[in-house]
Amino acid sequence: MYVIFVLAIILIACLFFLLDRALKAIQRGRRRRNASERLVAAAIAAEEQHRRREQQHRQQKAQQEASTALTNVLPAIRSEDDGPRRVA
Repeated sequence: MYVIFVLAIILIACLFFLLDRALKAIQRGRRRRNASERLVAAAIAAEEQHRRREQQHRQQKAQQEASTALTNVLPAIRSEDDGPRRVA
């Protein structure tokens, strides 16, 4: 009778230990999944920011090239007299 009681207590202790391990594994998996989701979101945000910066750089470069081309075609307009302008 006492042997069955001791075996029952040992069995219950083993079940509690296994339950604890299972709950910790579930928590670890949940934390890893959350970390993975945050990492993916950060990577997407970084890629979007990089794309926006590249696009701004391309626009600035195109504007600069257009300005340079316009300056090459139309040099600065100079008035014949270098004096101050007169308003009538």
